[in-house]
Amino acid sequence: MLIQTCLNNFGRYLLLMGRSFSRPERMRMFFKQYIKEMSELGVNSIGIVLLISFFIGAVICIQMKLNIQSPWMPRWVSGYTTREIMLLEFSSSIMCLILAGKVGSNIASELGTMRVTQQIDALDIMGVNSACYLIMPKILGLVTIMPFLVIFSSATGIIGAYSTAYIGNILSPEDLTLGLQHNFTPWFMWMSIIKSLFFAFIISSVASFYGYTVEGGSVEVGKASTNAVVCSSVMILFSDVFLTNLLS
Repeated sequence: MLIQTCLNNFGRYLLLMGRSFSRPERMRMFFKQYIKEMSELGVNSIGIVLLISFFIGAVICIQMKLNIQSPWMPRWVSGYTTREIMLLEFSSSIMCLILAGKVGSNIASELGTMRVTQQIDALDIMGVNSACYLIMPKILGLVTIMPFLVIFSSATGIIGAYSTAYIGNILSPEDLTLGLQHNFTPWFMWMSIIKSLFFAFIISSVASFYGYTVEGGSVEVGKASTNAVVCSSVMILFSDVFLTNLLS
């Protein structure tokens, strides 16, 4: 029964994505909506991304210094491990999990409210492809802005690590700088950005599916928002394993 339900939802998801990725009827209106969604979903999330990344970078640096550093290791190990953790996992995977809760629930609740108040039905009656008009700008907007959020997250995490060096006196800034520069691989940054593009598509498309297909009233909108966050988070974790093996 569970497998049948999952396959049924997956088929409906593919059909909805097929309707969403069709040629917009009015490119000017689509471009305006695309800019609006990029601002609401991405730009409005910069604050929480910077705040979390700053403190996580500081905490990682402190933990590496106190628990990993030893007299047998070079003094730059703390900076090196902080950089690798921020680039390889936190700025892409963990940050997207956090955004799945903020952005995904926002998308699902917005589309779900439009469905239960029959606004989507009104668009369909007027002959508008409601899936393309409502969903495609959200997906493209989040996919476009996500790499910038990843870059901001990595940079802010490193700033947080420097704050522990200058303010907390956990380790010297010179040792931290040596660790951050040691054996740097530019591909790790590109790998983080590529992974974030897939995660952004998962967050926006899954949340849009659950919100667009809501049936019932306001209670079902809340359930759809919860299901969207849970499902997108699980899919991000599964795809993270696959993409890490593929890109490494």
